[in-house]
Amino acid sequence: MKVLVTDPIADAGLETLRDAGHEVVTGYELAGQDLLDAVADANALIVRSGTEVTAEVFEAAPDLRIVGRAGIGVDNIDIEAATDHGVVVANAPEGNVRAAAEHTVAMTFAVARDIPQAHSRLKDGEWAKGEYLGREVNNKTLGIVGLGRVGQEVAKRLDSLGMDLVVYDPYINEERAAQFGAELVDDLTDCLARADFVTVHTPLLPETEGMIGAEELETMGDAYLINCARGGIVDEDALAEAVENGPVAGAALDVFAEEPLPADSPLLDVDDIVLTPHLGASTEAAQENVAVDTAKQVLAAFADEPVVNALNAPSVDESAFPRIEPYLDVADTAGKIAAQLLGERISGVEVHYEGEIADEDVDLVTASALKGVFSPLEYEVNAVNAPQLAKDRGIEVTESKTRQAEDFQSLVTVTVKDGDTELSVCGTLFAGDDPRIVRIDGYRVDARPYGHMLVARNRDEPGVIGLIGTVLGDADINIAGMFNARETIGGEALTVYNLDDRLPDDAVDRLLGDDRIISVDRIVLDDADNGR
Repeated sequence: MKVLVTDPIADAGLETLRDAGHEVVTGYELAGQDLLDAVADANALIVRSGTEVTAEVFEAAPDLRIVGRAGIGVDNIDIEAATDHGVVVANAPEGNVRAAAEHTVAMTFAVARDIPQAHSRLKDGEWAKGEYLGREVNNKTLGIVGLGRVGQEVAKRLDSLGMDLVVYDPYINEERAAQFGAELVDDLTDCLARADFVTVHTPLLPETEGMIGAEELETMGDAYLINCARGGIVDEDALAEAVENGPVAGAALDVFAEEPLPADSPLLDVDDIVLTPHLGASTEAAQENVAVDTAKQVLAAFADEPVVNALNAPSVDESAFPRIEPYLDVADTAGKIAAQLLGERISGVEVHYEGEIADEDVDLVTASALKGVFSPLEYEVNAVNAPQLAKDRGIEVTESKTRQAEDFQSLVTVTVKDGDTELSVCGTLFAGDDPRIVRIDGYRVDARPYGHMLVARNRDEPGVIGLIGTVLGDADINIAGMFNARETIGGEALTVYNLDDRLPDDAVDRLLGDDRIISVDRIVLDDADNGR
């Protein structure tokens, strides 16, 4: 596999990929047509914040499986376009969390004690001891905007230094905030008004862009603002004004709306604003961690294993994956068979889990079932874009579970619907790793799902199976396996045949010409020899 790396990452990450036998190509500062040319035959793309991964990039890279972001922020990646093209987008949120949290704490002390300003004046020969009167953090209130991974680490550190913690985060509950010794408030204004120090830890999203502007800064009063998260969350012009002329006591920023920071930025003219050039993740350990974490996720994508930090695909804990992995193919196959048998427009899909599998996180299994349903419809589909395809096409997807299973240790049932018409296919595993289709539209069968299959419905009368065997023999089609089921004696029967070759059209017509044959469906699975 070819891995294109367009932003510098630590050598440990590159070596992880090379040691696994993959080709690693570095092309730093690629943009425009040069980037499109370079990614055209790539199977993976690794970036940091410097590369813009647009819809055009995905259009130009038909073999791309994954875009790995060596870091947290992914606002430079068009995730919607990635999903449309079935490409996993994954970041490395854990590797630099500690570094970012430590930098936030360092910036808090730097701005509270005027460390950079005093240092600069001392270097210039001034002993300005009497001109700086800093603030201690002990017994002060810290307002945390966003209690994600970095926010949590900052909370731990500053809580231990005697600060009271107030959190604004609409995506957590009071119990979660309390675990970090924090009080959760419902309103950003409340958080800002109560804080002596405010740290920002939210991603840059449409709803967070410019969320702290002139009005919010006025609410802060004589407090300090620290932002080591993402540029664009704080209105920089308003911040410069609020620190220069009041009421805000000071600020410390590591990130900016435009990077590098323009020479005419008003932030540069305010003495009580401490600035660093996006150093939050710039430690040796952090860079090595995110590089290796990203490389491991690329290897997982190549091996069709869960990508732990996938942002646009179902994922699963690594320890749980071995328990659900065999059912990915079962669900995929059941979906393929159900869709081909229904043979009509699909308006709904239901995936039902029975037995031990019902205790697992099955999002990835459901995505595999949807992949199977859509595959016969000639969509370019995989487990990444299958849920989005269903949503885009107005197909209702439901998932249900029951711990009881009458006949099997675990059972996965995929039901496809078109209005009032529906058809179900049930799959399971025998002996732990032998996939079987055990029910089709209510008929109990025991079919091994592979290659070319023929599903025939007929009246349960003597001579019908002999007729089918004769037609297959005349067409020079060998039967590899046969599984028969019926409702009642003399009622309707269903038979599943494994065939070595595809049944030709004239043989199908011949079967349907017999009034005892109700329907004939040819099923093609992935391992069929489509060229025959």
